[in-house]
Amino acid sequence: MKLMECVPNFSEGRDQSILDAIAAAIKSVKNVALLDVDPGADTNRTVFTMAGEPEAVVEAAFQAIKKAAELIDMSKHHGEHPRMGATDVCPFIPISDMTMEECVEYARKLGKRVGDELDIPVYLYENAATKPEWKNLANVRSGEYEALPQKANDPAWKPDFGPHAFNAKSGATAISAREFLIAYNINLNTRDKKKAHDIALTIRESGRAARGKDGKMLKDDNGNKIMEPGLFSHCKAVGWYIDGYNRAQISINLTNYKVTPPHKVLDKVRELALEMGIQVTGSELVGLIPKAALLESGKYYLMKMNESTGIPEKMIMETAIQSMGLAELAPFDLDKKVIEYAIQKSERLSAMTVEEFCDLLSTDAPAPGGGSVAALCASMSGGLSAMVANLTIDKKGYEKVQDHALEYAPLGQSIKERAMHCIDLDTDAFYAMMDAMRLPKKTDEEIAYRDEQIEKCTQGAIIAPLQTLRIALESIELADKVCAIGNVNALSDAGVAALTGLAAAKAAYFNIRINIAGITDESFRKNTLAEAEDLLAKCNTISAKVEKDVSARL
Repeated sequence: MKLMECVPNFSEGRDQSILDAIAAAIKSVKNVALLDVDPGADTNRTVFTMAGEPEAVVEAAFQAIKKAAELIDMSKHHGEHPRMGATDVCPFIPISDMTMEECVEYARKLGKRVGDELDIPVYLYENAATKPEWKNLANVRSGEYEALPQKANDPAWKPDFGPHAFNAKSGATAISAREFLIAYNINLNTRDKKKAHDIALTIRESGRAARGKDGKMLKDDNGNKIMEPGLFSHCKAVGWYIDGYNRAQISINLTNYKVTPPHKVLDKVRELALEMGIQVTGSELVGLIPKAALLESGKYYLMKMNESTGIPEKMIMETAIQSMGLAELAPFDLDKKVIEYAIQKSERLSAMTVEEFCDLLSTDAPAPGGGSVAALCASMSGGLSAMVANLTIDKKGYEKVQDHALEYAPLGQSIKERAMHCIDLDTDAFYAMMDAMRLPKKTDEEIAYRDEQIEKCTQGAIIAPLQTLRIALESIELADKVCAIGNVNALSDAGVAALTGLAAAKAAYFNIRINIAGITDESFRKNTLAEAEDLLAKCNTISAKVEKDVSARL
């Protein structure tokens, strides 16, 4: 599922009514969760954090910027933090199934709309920057709000979007795309701040000042300090003492965890601390973290232990929590600390017990229906294949297929998780189509809009089972593979994995066929049916092969 975060900063930190109004504007948009509001009275600035489906996040960001433009008057603003607009900055951050390039496109989309509809000058910075010198936010914001009248008369400062004019009330807004920043602290068994800072100098990208044999600081011909670069890129760090914890910490900001993940930094700090005669006692995550980052850490430690990574994702993350000591200072609640879990709906079908799901399924409620059941079957198929692979790992007599088993177990878990998401995706698509059917149709404009939304939502109701059908094929292909190498005591389970995968495929195909009649886009209808029939044919062929193989070996 595509998820994107947005962290807009507004030039208001004192008037709670304004902050509440901006929060209400964000909350009015579906499929977006407002995760945090962090106001600062001295800076007169508030940082909002929201996340959700990309299109919805862009809409929520626009509504928040619009509300800020209505309520904040920059000509009267004073605060300690650098600023140039009512909405000062608005960065987009990829969380899951998103590329930086996609976030850049969303930044441009928002920037154009803000410029066109709100008449606010918009400058793109960081990864979205259109000029090398605008990549750095400090350059874009140079001179702050007070410099905007002069910039409005300078051709070099023509904004990316919006009028090249001074907007006295709203100022200007900087919009960007950037990587997720992980605020991460490592705890030491010492109260000595100097020891913590010495390690921080070693690991951080900027490093430390180089010194000669005499201990004096080295300088270049221009009198500038010569720096010895640190061990990790995208890493900022400082050592400090925390009175409340009665210990020293290394406070770290990781600006690109995909390049420098927290577990790699932690393991190196453990080495450096031992050399100094001190110990790392644990670590602390400040704020939230993307699921992918914690999963990577958990898999890293599982692989170090030569254990399977093909286990449920929460078990993988629990391994990370234990290995990194993330619960040393306070409980670490995955549902509150992992972004994807923090924003997920509590009433989702996939969170129900089997009994609850089947009870609801048996009522006259129009959803869940066959599409959700299809996704559930695909999920169970992936789970069964993961089980067969895990039952093969480290088992005597299967030494030659260990690499395959270690590869197949996480594939099964991935199928299980993605199909689980489709359970709710299918039902959400159904209700969206029902909402479109209820739209007013009194005027020509209303009729045209209703028809457009019905077509869009009907396509969504087809795309959902089509996604399930694609996953079902993956599940059957995996069942075929685990059947060939898996523990013979679980041979029947591999066969059941193929059969439930086939049930998922056929059920998803039925749901595609029943909705395709409502499609007016002939190209969509033709291409979708062709793909669905091709996928189903492959599912039938491979499943029949597995069934024949299992039957012969039982």
